[in-house]
Amino acid sequence: MILSENDLQDDIHLFQLLTLRKGLQSEIKGFKLSRGKTCYSIIKKRWGLTGNKESILEQFEWALTQNGVLNDN
Repeated sequence: MILSENDLQDDIHLFQLLTLRKGLQSEIKGFKLSRGKTCYSIIKKRWGLTGNKESILEQFEWALTQNGVLNDN
């Protein structure tokens, strides 16, 4: 999965990526972010990822790290 230039163009899009990441982390722990679509389904559909929640999170975090959104600390 490669994030497009659209995904990284401004602070609002970066905030959305980080919010989706935190939302998926919460869903793994059993919480719900909203009554609508889950962060898990949004990430899977938007970037075409497959797998369970944990593997989707791992793939998503890898892509964010590769594109400089997350630090590799």
